[in-house]
Amino acid sequence: MKILAINPGSTSTKIGVFEGTTELFEKTLRHSAEELAPFGAVVAHQKAFRKEAILAALKEAGVKASELGAIACRGGVLKPIAGGTYKVDDNVIADLLEAQIQHPASLAGIIGKEIADENGIEAFFTDAPVTYELSELAAFSGHKAIKRKGRFHALNQKAIARQFAEQQGKKYQDVNVIVCHMGGGITVGAHMGGRTVDVNDAVSEGPFTPERSGELPTRELIDICFSGEYTHAEMKAFIQGKGGAFSYTGSIDMREIEEKAEAGDAEFKLVTDAMAYQVSKQIAAMGAVFGGEKVDGILLTGGIAYSKYITAEITKRVEFIAPVTKFPGEVELEALVLGTLRVANGEEAAKTYA
Repeated sequence: MKILAINPGSTSTKIGVFEGTTELFEKTLRHSAEELAPFGAVVAHQKAFRKEAILAALKEAGVKASELGAIACRGGVLKPIAGGTYKVDDNVIADLLEAQIQHPASLAGIIGKEIADENGIEAFFTDAPVTYELSELAAFSGHKAIKRKGRFHALNQKAIARQFAEQQGKKYQDVNVIVCHMGGGITVGAHMGGRTVDVNDAVSEGPFTPERSGELPTRELIDICFSGEYTHAEMKAFIQGKGGAFSYTGSIDMREIEEKAEAGDAEFKLVTDAMAYQVSKQIAAMGAVFGGEKVDGILLTGGIAYSKYITAEITKRVEFIAPVTKFPGEVELEALVLGTLRVANGEEAAKTYA
């Protein structure tokens, strides 16, 4: 069965066509700011433009939409749900269209279902960013007015956990692992019994990242908010976009930061070491979640996992908890396809979004 996977980003749409698990075609479609400007801030307005680009790319690659057996879509902005593979139905589309947060990932389901309907097949999404599986204790924030959201890189984290489990001759639900995704955002999740029972929120918690501030001292942050120096929008950028390593170095490119550190820039090296230090602390904190049960592995993934220096610094601090394995990069398209295949092969039932 041929499956089309769709993964939209802010200025690109990554697509791939797979025959089972074999990749037949993959391409990243780039969208310039000038091309996207006419659609304004509502991402759904980009539907026709991006759909046309996808179909044109398929035609160029010699792939007919009529040959597809299913569409595997990136999960979008929905209500919090458990992990797994869901059918994209009318309820999903309604919530994607009405979402208060405008995120390009929501376009995947909207476009995917339209292509699926036109060809008499079904569209699915797997392990959406809104995946919420926190334990009752993990949901506590420290104040009754705030419940922890636990937004994280669910698709890649769970795919890497499954990959590790398979290497061990086990199933995902039979391993205890700590998965650390390191990219523009950094999330560290405790995976236990097939669920991510605790994880830092990608935006407001955890280690600082190339462009996010992570968890900041609360009182000082309140003072800055009410100082009159920043607007509401600027404070959002303060913690996401202009925070983290960018606030210290002026760069969000960890490769550039690491290169300057290696060239002898003491400030850049200190920032690199501080990031590795904070990530290590987050991993160690997740070790306590398992309540003394054996942790089978600590898995480092995402773009920053390509860094030999950062991964080595993390490893030496946390390998006392469990062996550390690197899975650099991300496998999002493959993960979407595998989720759809698990349903197609009867390994699991497709869930219904409510």
